[in-house]
Amino acid sequence: MTVSASGRVGLWLVGARGSVATTAVCGLAALRAGLAPATGCVTERLPGAVLPAWDDIVVGGHDLVTTSYEKRAEHLSRAGVIPHHLLAPVVPALRAADAEVRDGYHPTTHRGPQALAVRRLAADLETFRFKHELERVVVVNVASTEPPVPHVPAFESWSALSAALDDPALSVLPPSSVAACAALTAGCSYVDFTPSTGVAIPALDELARHNGVPYAGRDGKTGETLLRTALAPMFTDRALRVLSWSGTNLLGGGDGATLADPASAASKLRSKSDGLATLLGGPVSAPLHIDNVPDLGEQKIAWDHVTFEGFLGARMSLQFTWTGLDSALAAPLVLDLTRLLAAAHASGISGVVPELGFFFKDPLGSEEHRFDHQSATLTAWAQTLGGAR
Repeated sequence: MTVSASGRVGLWLVGARGSVATTAVCGLAALRAGLAPATGCVTERLPGAVLPAWDDIVVGGHDLVTTSYEKRAEHLSRAGVIPHHLLAPVVPALRAADAEVRDGYHPTTHRGPQALAVRRLAADLETFRFKHELERVVVVNVASTEPPVPHVPAFESWSALSAALDDPALSVLPPSSVAACAALTAGCSYVDFTPSTGVAIPALDELARHNGVPYAGRDGKTGETLLRTALAPMFTDRALRVLSWSGTNLLGGGDGATLADPASAASKLRSKSDGLATLLGGPVSAPLHIDNVPDLGEQKIAWDHVTFEGFLGARMSLQFTWTGLDSALAAPLVLDLTRLLAAAHASGISGVVPELGFFFKDPLGSEEHRFDHQSATLTAWAQTLGGAR
């Protein structure tokens, strides 16, 4: 990796006071101060990429929650995510980030057409960029997963969507897409780190290209799916037939509470199962359960059972268990994506960036799910950053 010596970059977090965002802010402060190694940061291993330095990243965000970063960080420390010895040194950075958090959008409290919400959120981004003299801003959605929204119209064109947003009788976009629309309107690149609808609307792709900004997504790949994308190709490459791939996810914290709602869990389950079918070359019996276990706190446990068939029909199985702290796995990827999208924007790239599929369960712009292929693609692409193409 080559560090760029010019240009300050904004990291704007949607869901700014959640666990992933707080861990990212704490981690960024620790990296700047040299208090922790960049373990888990993929950008540290990319040769030749010209990326923003840690010191060049300024944090702000939108949220409806009022809990301070300091309080959230204390909770994460008790849960084993943030080492206790780092809490005091990162307090100034947490307070600085807190001062840059603005009220987010929620449909039940908003009055008027959604275009007003888009303009308000976009104005927050523009003010943030001007205040801190930023070259560019990357907006990363790490808010709670939304339920699937089947009634969202396709909106093939930005003109059609823009007209609908101006109609006070309509509420056509879910909150994640309002945030994405605001980011693109303000000329900011955008990352969907959740499986919510977000930027995955054709009209928003048109808007991104028109405004010359890149975007990537969706649904950060941090645990069970990460293992699946590494292991599933083994079976297909070895000509072994997978008969079933069952999974159970146990989690607590905010994610557990959110995904206890079947409607919210549906988005997560869909992104997990679609990727597995692609990896195995077709549909496979793959029952998957997500259960809320409050006492697990920030911990996430995944147990998978795979049955497969070998030569002469011999039946065999594989079982594995993954136990992780999801915020600690996700936060460095948020920082990686900020650096990469900022560099892509500086290089003149606009629209979806399929090369960043490495980071996601449901990669936008790509059907590739094999982890080794995604890694090779990312590495080769990162070497092109630093000059217009």
